[in-house]
Amino acid sequence: MTTPPPARVGDPTDAIDTPALVIDLDAFERNLDRMAAFSHDTGIRVRPHAKTHKSPAVARQQMQRGAVGQCCQKVGEAEVLVHGGINNVLVSNQIVGAHKVARLAALARRAWVGVCADDPIQVKAYGEAARRAQVELHVLVEIDVGAARCGVVPGAPAVELAKYIADTPGLVFEGLQAYHGSAQHIRGHRERRAAIITAAQAVQTTSEKLGAAGLDCRTIGGAGTGSFRFETETGLWNELQPGSYCFLDADYARNLDDSGVERTEFEHALFVASTVMSASAPGRAVVDAGHKASAIDSGLPTLWKRPDASYIGAADEHGKLSLGAGAAKLSLGDRVWLVPGHVDPTVNLHDWYVGVRGGLENGVVECLWPVAARGAGA
Repeated sequence: MTTPPPARVGDPTDAIDTPALVIDLDAFERNLDRMAAFSHDTGIRVRPHAKTHKSPAVARQQMQRGAVGQCCQKVGEAEVLVHGGINNVLVSNQIVGAHKVARLAALARRAWVGVCADDPIQVKAYGEAARRAQVELHVLVEIDVGAARCGVVPGAPAVELAKYIADTPGLVFEGLQAYHGSAQHIRGHRERRAAIITAAQAVQTTSEKLGAAGLDCRTIGGAGTGSFRFETETGLWNELQPGSYCFLDADYARNLDDSGVERTEFEHALFVASTVMSASAPGRAVVDAGHKASAIDSGLPTLWKRPDASYIGAADEHGKLSLGAGAAKLSLGDRVWLVPGHVDPTVNLHDWYVGVRGGLENGVVECLWPVAARGAGA
């Protein structure tokens, strides 16, 4: 059951009930504008990843700025996007299971729908479902470019799979999916670039063999918030799939730039609003945002504009703060803004976005957006 929104349009930020997922709309829009300008300047398509935001409202903002469509990882997410008016969706993942594949094919009656494959069994199922639904599905061969997760071996094995796709009625061979997920959070700038250069060698080899086999590789997709500039430098990728850039989390902010400094071109735009619920001992405070409000798989959240305090531990409904020597006191009822360690699973913990205009301290609630694909894991 969806909970009521934690605020009303027109409320001041201090009236937002907590814990709540809050978007600083000014920073959020600057992030979208930066990526849109990059796409325009380079001529490379951007297909943002909706596994981050899970929201047709956010997707529409991105597409109004020129994004060609959206990525997602699950059929349930694709359904929410298409039902929300998004007409171009790539499930950048393998889909297994007759029911899921049938649902995916049904969406292609209403939108351009793509999906990935790394095994002929998947391709066979996609083709059968597409023919039953009397649609076309666009299929990308995912190659393993170094993440050692999904993906067929680059080169000849990938070409054989592409031929099978091209020969299967109901399917269109679209190109290559070449996403190096584990490279996104390699801290060192040089090391992160080196990982993508290695990935590019696999892409180059595979695309050349596809060309020799007479297969048109219309799309080479991949790249993320931590690496998209490196993929662009290679001249191989023509579609970028960053997700977290729109919000930015504490973990991405730890990546180093080329001078060795923690710096990113995007701004923190997503926060968990929390309230001090206990301050019973000196140097300690407890807020009402724990595991159920902010994911900690990529580290604990950080405190926004409070370098004198740290979030040091989480329980289900409690977040424990440590106040440094000389720190400003936190009292019952004080508002604390948390920057999530990992935005994607944090978003999935909430039913609503509260969009704030004019800053976190003195802003006003401008919009309420449902996290429409929350829990869409199938």
